[in-house]
This record gives sequence, C-alpha cells and structure tokens, in this order.
Amino acid sequence: MWPGPDFTSIVVMKSSSWIVWSLRVTATAHLAGVLGQAALAGLFVTGDVDLLAWHRDNAGVTHSMLYLQLVAAILLWRPGRGPLWPALVSLGLVVVETVQVALGQWRVIELHFPLGMTIFGLSAVFTVWTWRALRADAA
Repeated sequence: MWPGPDFTSIVVMKSSSWIVWSLRVTATAHLAGVLGQAALAGLFVTGDVDLLAWHRDNAGVTHSMLYLQLVAAILLWRPGRGPLWPALVSLGLVVVETVQVALGQWRVIELHFPLGMTIFGLSAVFTVWTWRALRADAA
C-alpha cells in the first residue's frame, strides 16, 4: 500500500468553501501561467526573440500565483482542517520553480526544458485534484 497521500479519494472539508475555491482558482491560474510559459518558450526557440522578455515577465506572474496557491493550501490545512500534503506539494513547487527561474536566467537550457515539463505535469495533476477530489462541506 502506498504510504503517501490518496489522490483518488474525495476530501470533504469542514471549512468554508472560500478556502477550497481559493485553492482551485490559484492552482488553475498557476497552471495557466505554466502553460503560457511553454507556449512562449516554444515561440521563442522558433526565432521570435522578442518573446524572451514575455517569457521572463510571465515567469514572475506565474511564480507569484504559485505563492498565492501556497497560502491557499496552508489555509486549507490550518484553519481549514484539511490535509497537509497540498501545502507541502505547493512548497515543493515553489522550490522547484525557483530553481527553474534561476536555470533560465543562467541559460542552462538542458535542465530548464525538462524541469519545465515536470513542473507542468505536477501542476496539472495538482489542479485536477483540486477540482475533482476536494469538496467543501455545505453544513
């Protein structure tokens, strides 16, 4: 049996629905930013060098959304009495994404590209979880 979090079970929160919705919105916005990063990077490497500045600026916005996601995940845990693992995953993404930004600034492309794909995959799974398995108790 896997000792980690159960990603398939529905988690019913005893807290206000605004906490659940704040995590959903911030995770979705972060995922959209990560997808935008991939699109901008793809257009940049095809020769449109002006998009490198857009890629850099979008990285800042996307990273800011991730910090808001972390705050929402902490609120889900405390005071929301939800699981701790979403906050830990969000914190892990903050660390990985900070490394990603540094690798991009240092032009270490051979690590920057695959790490970006990893960030996209983790963010997508996390965002799907917020919409499919996380529920606020109506009572």
